[in-house]
Amino acid sequence: MINRAAHLNPKLFTKDVEQAPTRDGYGTGLVLAGDRNPNVVALCADLTESTRTEAFAKKHPDRFIEVGVAEQGMATIAAGLAEAGKIAFIASYATFSPGRNWEQIRTTAAYNDANVKVAGHHAGISVGPDGATHQAIEDIATMRSMPNMRVIVPMDSVEAEKATLAATHMHGPVYLRFGREKTPVMSTAETPFTPGVGIVLWQSKKPQVAIFGCGSLLFQALLAAKHLEADGIGSVVVNLHTVKPIDEEAVVKWAKACGAVVTVEEHNVLGGLGSAVAEVLARRQPTPVEFIGMQDTFGESGQPDELIAKYGMDAPHIARAAEKVIERKR
Repeated sequence: MINRAAHLNPKLFTKDVEQAPTRDGYGTGLVLAGDRNPNVVALCADLTESTRTEAFAKKHPDRFIEVGVAEQGMATIAAGLAEAGKIAFIASYATFSPGRNWEQIRTTAAYNDANVKVAGHHAGISVGPDGATHQAIEDIATMRSMPNMRVIVPMDSVEAEKATLAATHMHGPVYLRFGREKTPVMSTAETPFTPGVGIVLWQSKKPQVAIFGCGSLLFQALLAAKHLEADGIGSVVVNLHTVKPIDEEAVVKWAKACGAVVTVEEHNVLGGLGSAVAEVLARRQPTPVEFIGMQDTFGESGQPDELIAKYGMDAPHIARAAEKVIERKR
């Protein structure tokens, strides 16, 4: 049963559910941020259309900088703009930013606690045919380990817009992670979003397993929860969109209530959301955990849905992981 308080899309499990890439939410959110705050500026590394920075560039050309294929320079320029009082958003593919310019982000933005927002696009293996070189599966880990950096992974385009706007009110560096592929729009304008606060999307009357997830794979987690419910296995699905700082109280609460945990992310299982959850549980509530994600391997070229299934991140694999961790609990 879906948690009605979360105000999820009523068409979520129907063939009529709207689908949109999370990068679209970044584009609309960035324009709104620029409309509301004259200090918002945007930079891009020769990918304005792909990263949806194009709309901002057209509406606010005096506050847009096209740096070309120069991600390192883009990060450094943004840090300088931030020191001058601007709120600087930088956008590229996640394999290039923060992949290529990690050191510049670390030294000029994070070290100085500068007001730079890093928008990493085309993240995860759902980039599909572009293959392993363009499938960022390490970015959450590398950014999460950076002091002063906050990390947000929106579940859909609506939440991506909210996250982009929220980032303008969070002083200091923020990493926002977006995908290219169209995915189900799970939330609505009324769905709550507060950085650092998890959202319960699904809650059975007697949950036996807590499924913590982030990003568009939460749709697969909800499908898994629906399947488990039909088989008499209760669960709770929690959207931990903010991987850092993670909602520790939500993690502890549901781990304690269920006694078994599954984490779901389109990222390497090393260093991402699963690791963040495990760190909390190790300190506060030791609990059996199964990790859904890339199992320390690179991806390959293929259709997004095929890759999600092949690498064990679809609903059937999540359901099996839930059953397995419940058995471990027993």
